Amino acid sequence: MSFRTRLTLFFVLIVIVPMVAVGVVVFRLLSDNETAKVEARLAEGQAAAIGLYDESRKDALRALRRVGADADFIAAVRRGDRAAAAARARRLLAAAGITRMVLAGRGGDVVDAGTTGAIAPASRDVIGSSGRGIGRLQVSVTTAHAYTRLVQRVEHRPAVVLRDGRLVASALPRVAAGPLPDHGEVKVGGHSYRIASFTAPDFNDSTVRVAVLSDLDGAGSATSSGRLLAVIVLAGFLVMALAFAVAVSRSLQSQIARFLDAARRLGSGDFSIEVPTEGHDEFAELGGEFNKMSRQLEARFDELKREQARLQDAVRRIGESVASNLDRDALLDVVLEAALDGVDATGGRATVRASAGTALIERGRAGTLDGFADVIERVEQQALESGAPAEASVHEFSALAYPLRASDSGDRVLGLIAVARRERPFSPDERELFAYLAGQAAVSIENVDLHELVQRQAVTDELTGLSNHRRFQEVMAQEVSRAKRFGQDLGLVMLDIDHFKAVNDTYGHQQGDLVLREVARVLRDSSREIDEPARYGGEELAVALPQTDLDGTYLFAERVRIAIEALRIPRLGGRGGHLRVTASFGAAAMPGTGDETGSLIAAADAALYQAKRAGRNRTVRAEKQPREPLAAE
Repeated sequence: MSFRTRLTLFFVLIVIVPMVAVGVVVFRLLSDNETAKVEARLAEGQAAAIGLYDESRKDALRALRRVGADADFIAAVRRGDRAAAAARARRLLAAAGITRMVLAGRGGDVVDAGTTGAIAPASRDVIGSSGRGIGRLQVSVTTAHAYTRLVQRVEHRPAVVLRDGRLVASALPRVAAGPLPDHGEVKVGGHSYRIASFTAPDFNDSTVRVAVLSDLDGAGSATSSGRLLAVIVLAGFLVMALAFAVAVSRSLQSQIARFLDAARRLGSGDFSIEVPTEGHDEFAELGGEFNKMSRQLEARFDELKREQARLQDAVRRIGESVASNLDRDALLDVVLEAALDGVDATGGRATVRASAGTALIERGRAGTLDGFADVIERVEQQALESGAPAEASVHEFSALAYPLRASDSGDRVLGLIAVARRERPFSPDERELFAYLAGQAAVSIENVDLHELVQRQAVTDELTGLSNHRRFQEVMAQEVSRAKRFGQDLGLVMLDIDHFKAVNDTYGHQQGDLVLREVARVLRDSSREIDEPARYGGEELAVALPQTDLDGTYLFAERVRIAIEALRIPRLGGRGGHLRVTASFGAAAMPGTGDETGSLIAAADAALYQAKRAGRNRTVRAEKQPREPLAAE
């Protein structure tokens, strides 16, 4: 067999066999990619459905607060008047946009108003005047049908809601509750779907199951189109490769052996090799270019080494500079970008905890993570479980993850930083550089947390958790200015705990601190988000009520006064029993009882002391200021 024949056969073998292998791998990757896309879309839809369910529960919580603040309903429940409570509940359904309201007591439901198709309830215990629990109040503002329509509208995916195995609502016609699995594939109406489900809280301590479906027929057609395109591309490449192999086999001569030897030595890192360049034919020119390439590669290799050293020094300087940064998101972006450049990764992300014990939330991303979802999730899980740096590989993908730890506690993980790339695992130097950058990020995040803690402590009363006196004065100045500028009302309530000194003298200051905390809790729970409850000084508290006139301020103070009077505060020191306390209130508002911060506080304070002199445990309105007569023209 001649050399040309052998060379032709060699080219055929190195082209056809790899092409077949590549075809198998491409088809497998196409299939896995489409499956991963379906799973990712389904997981995204499931996460969105969970988020929408949680949003519905948050809306229900706001409605629940309104029901809890309804004095008529609560009064009817506390005196055991089921008929009055049910009648008031039916009126609250329309007034508060509620779809169902259930008050469950020990002997069964006391009140059950609305549609049974309601889901996503918010719950709160109802306490009687004696301090004993009456039952649990549950309120929902959405129905299963409305929820499935919302999921369909937001995510363009059908959803099914089941309760105790029975179908409650579905965005798909002709769907049956029985055959639906928790996960997997299901056929509905001639269409194939992949299903993922989750359970969520429902009325009376039960749960509902929500199933989110993703259409597999569209994914199958996309896979078929991708495979056809891959076949065409591979076939075209095969034809071109065979033609090129035949052409090259006719032109190569014995000099190919020298080029092969030089190429092997060059591949091993020996850049000193030179190919003989006898004659003036194409092989001589090729030899000259080969030798020139060898010299250029050697120079470039040395330059890359110097650039790598400079890059590592620059990255270390970046890590040291971001350690004092107080912008968490900005420093995470800097660290991610530096890590991607330093270890030559394709993409990465940073996840942190909002507070101790909470789930990790993505707060930064760099590069691209398309196709890296599996390896990123695996390496992050390994880092969380082991509490140490982790490395993972999935197929041709490699990833690194580093837990960001607090310096005061080796067990407290602030977050994770993870990077990934394909085809090449990370070297020991790259792992060391990545660990250094992640360690600097941990120090920076802890600095941010300490800075935010100091800021909160500067404006918060340590005992009650309310705003301190300085913060209250700042808010009052801002709200007075805003009320004047926009012509709005501003209410102010000042309250003082009655006979508080006697509590301290009789039971001790720890008991007095407990009384203060409980009264502050009532004030905080009764306030709106825009209100500003504060500890004014000693046992005197205050709350600013934007957009509230004098009558509204008075009604707010009365609600708080009644709630404080209903408190049952346990006695400390093993004495047993409970303490009952009362408070006196002064209510003022602008315009009317004061037009400046000082005059408004003075009016509310004067009304407070008038309530004290009148016998305590009452609310007194501030006297309205007389209007000045107009000057004669």
